[in-house]
Amino acid sequence: MAEAGHNNAPQLDTSDVDKWIGKQIVFAEMWDPCNATDIRRWVQALDYANPIHWDEEFARKSKFGGIIAPQSFTVAMDYGHGCHPSCVGNIPGTHLIFAGEEWWFYGTPVRPGDKLVQDRRFAGYKVTETAFAGPTMFANGDTVHRNQHGALVAKERATSIRYLVEEANKRGVYGKDKRSPKKWDKAELAEVHKLRHEWILSNREGVTPSYASVQVGDKLPRRVVGPHSVVTFANECRAHRQNIWGTWRWNVPEGAYDPAKEDAGFAKDMTYDHDMRKIDPRHGDGLYHGPSSGHINSEKAENVGMGGTYGYGSSMNAWALDAIAYWAGHDGYIWHSKTQFRSPAFEGDVTYIDGEVTEKLDMSAHGVPVVKVKTVMTTQDGDVILTGTAEVSLGV
Repeated sequence: MAEAGHNNAPQLDTSDVDKWIGKQIVFAEMWDPCNATDIRRWVQALDYANPIHWDEEFARKSKFGGIIAPQSFTVAMDYGHGCHPSCVGNIPGTHLIFAGEEWWFYGTPVRPGDKLVQDRRFAGYKVTETAFAGPTMFANGDTVHRNQHGALVAKERATSIRYLVEEANKRGVYGKDKRSPKKWDKAELAEVHKLRHEWILSNREGVTPSYASVQVGDKLPRRVVGPHSVVTFANECRAHRQNIWGTWRWNVPEGAYDPAKEDAGFAKDMTYDHDMRKIDPRHGDGLYHGPSSGHINSEKAENVGMGGTYGYGSSMNAWALDAIAYWAGHDGYIWHSKTQFRSPAFEGDVTYIDGEVTEKLDMSAHGVPVVKVKTVMTTQDGDVILTGTAEVSLGV
């Protein structure tokens, strides 16, 4: 239960979290390098049909000489869907959902055969009043990714939300009485499939626009993902390498305590059983048991104030990155991106991804000219579920 504040208002007890600020945490690592099928599984689950990521013949004829990972795949090379360093410490009566990602990329691509290692730290938090659950913690965690050669690949700052489950259920912002999965008729689905096909054809050859030709106000081709379902959510979960049995281990230094293993901030019925998973791996795969189970189990989702099955923040961020990367082509590169999640993608919804060039920088902090792209994700009802920006280099 939460502590009572003035006028019996609920409060978060953050005392167990404070001691981890700035400290290295989450000593989990993948056993194996990735392979081309890991990359294919990722783009299939994220519905990203760029052939350089799945079509061997196409990829071999490209400048890359073979399958290459999209920049969004970096999060699948890590443990915890990217958000784990932002969710440590015990806050009684709370659950956790993902709230946003900020990425810095350093020009080193991920290819089959690569293995990334991570340094993860809890960066800090603030508590804000929200309509969803009253006092809500917005916590930040940082992950630095390097490959097997020691080359810097990326840095992620993840933001998670810790909220009081009882208060969220009381307020019912996402209550099941307020929403039910949309049923799409044939004509509506045909329109969705038509838009999806047009987007696939918009830059299948990977042509990169020149920096000079792109103007402020230019719109990116509209992308659509969905309708979302329990099946698509399960596929997205399984595309994360950590959610395949036996792919990772805890590697906590001798004498250290890892709060991410013992208490990662999830509700009691959505946590791992690390002892049981040694016998029955379902208890550690996230989907049957663990944090991802609420995404496909409506009862668990309702218990934590979500009203029904819902999607992953890491998928939303990937949809945005992939939409920009597809437009930018084979010679384009995303150097920095930042997204804020306003709402999950719920079962039955469709997500529309729109982008617009908002600024051109002839010289950037990345040492090259970049364009800034603003991204907005909306549902079929026009509700905004994500906003973001990215800095992208293009052709000369």
